[in-house]
Amino acid sequence: MPTQNAPQRLSGERSAAALQVGGALTAQVGAAIGATAFPIAGSAPVVAIRQGFAAIAFLVIARPPVHRMRWRQLWPALVLAASLVLMNLSLYGAVERLGLGLAVTLEFLGPLGVALAASRRALDAVLAVAAFGGVVLLTGTVPGIDPLGVVLALLGALGWAGYIVFSQLAGRRLPGLQGSAIALTLASLCTLPILIAALLHLSGADALRLLGLGVCASILSTLIPNAIDMTVLRRMRRELFGVIQSAQPALAALVGFVILGQSLGAWQIAGLVLISGVNAVAVLLAGRSRGARAPEFVDPIEAAEDVLALPDHRDPPTAPIPVGTADR
Repeated sequence: MPTQNAPQRLSGERSAAALQVGGALTAQVGAAIGATAFPIAGSAPVVAIRQGFAAIAFLVIARPPVHRMRWRQLWPALVLAASLVLMNLSLYGAVERLGLGLAVTLEFLGPLGVALAASRRALDAVLAVAAFGGVVLLTGTVPGIDPLGVVLALLGALGWAGYIVFSQLAGRRLPGLQGSAIALTLASLCTLPILIAALLHLSGADALRLLGLGVCASILSTLIPNAIDMTVLRRMRRELFGVIQSAQPALAALVGFVILGQSLGAWQIAGLVLISGVNAVAVLLAGRSRGARAPEFVDPIEAAEDVLALPDHRDPPTAPIPVGTADR
């Protein structure tokens, strides 16, 4: 197969980077649309609709033969499902109480924690302190901030960290998108009772509005961003992909301001910039530390397997769910 020359590769990366930013923006717009449904029935039913619609789409595409799978293949998908439930319920609960920009920025501590845990540099301690400083700026400068919202955002960060690790492992042990399809199906079954209970207490018009907004949120926040991320990862270095993902909190703040009328103060913006910058530096450092082993950047997802001592295996490698989408 002929290789691309440097100008062609640079042009391809530029177009892929633009596409990635568009996908990230789409994800945040979807989250904002989902947030407009909160007054109807709260955040949890919106999560149930998003996960359910995405699960149907993934099942149609992947068609996982669950009856032929072994436990060794299935258990990462089960843990991934638990991570999805924790991540999405916590994030949307935090968005309902804190606003989109603040909630997404705090949730971004999840992938940042994975990146820092995957590296063994003394500078990582400095980055961790800087990230903590960003959290203080985000939360400690807001009078009357909802403490439950902060806790939910941090739980969402924990869920996102689990999503990063176990989506990689599930993607390697199951071909194609089968692990994702199984995880989304189980996650949607966990939240289905919440949706049913909500629909039973709504009028027909409100129920249709809730379902419509939830489906739109699922398409914009899950299906389109995942398709875009899978495309751009084939055309750009993962190092660049990880750095661009650091713009997610800023995009969330912008969308929250434009669509939801949510604004951030100067200190909050400073905290957002600090956390995003720390994440970008952590991704770059992780890439340099792996440079001697392989010419291609190895991102924090792969490094996390080393940290957690996840076993090696002989299953054929497959594409995991791309990481970095703030709302899945």
